[in-house]
Parts: sequence; C-alpha cells; structure tokens
Amino acid sequence: MIPHTLQITLSIAVVCYFIIILYYLKRKTLELKYTLVWLAAGLVMGIMVFFPELLVWFVKLLGIESNMNGLYILCIAFIMMILMTLTAIVSRQQYKIRILIQEVSLLEKRIRELEERKPKNAGGDGAA
Repeated sequence: MIPHTLQITLSIAVVCYFIIILYYLKRKTLELKYTLVWLAAGLVMGIMVFFPELLVWFVKLLGIESNMNGLYILCIAFIMMILMTLTAIVSRQQYKIRILIQEVSLLEKRIRELEERKPKNAGGDGAA
C-alpha cells in the first residue's frame, strides 16, 4: 500500500506525537481529561500507519473514489471532533468564570455593606 520508508517515517512521527502529548501531561500543561482527545487522535493515526489497509476498507465502505480523499475526510473529521471538544471546554470555562465573577461581586458588595455598618471608634476609650 504505502512505501516502507514512508511507513517508518510516519511511525516515528506518531511516536514523537505521543512523546509530546505525554511530556505536556507530565508537566501538567494539559490535564488528563483534555489529553484523552489528543491520545485518541494519535491512536487512530498509529492504527492507520501500521494497518493502512483499514483506510482502504474505510474508503470503500463510504464509497469514496480515492484513498487520498478518504484520508482527507478522516483528517477533517478528527479536526472537527477536536475543535468541538475544545469549544465545549471553552464554553464550560466561560460559564464558570461568569458565575465566579458574579459570586465575587456579591461578596465585595457584602463586605462594603458590613464595613459601612461597622461602628467607628474615635480614638478609643482609653479604659485599659
């Protein structure tokens, strides 16, 4: 299907991809729950590199004329999946930030109200 040298090159690229993902995970640059999407994409890439006949089977299953077109469709599908996942994460974070800002504003208002009610001692009693 694909030349042996290309398969070796792609195998090295997939291994480097996993090393980078695990490096980010170890440094806690990425959280595990967000890394799972990237690991799933890498797993599919690895499967396609080691078993290229699966791509041919997938292309024939969908009725696509060219293997390259099938590969592009698969890549676009994974990119869309990752973008939708990241968009969902950003939306959840934005909602949490909005709630947090509202809670902090209410607490600041409550502190100001309590400080205004606090009786003011003018120089103290002097009784000790």
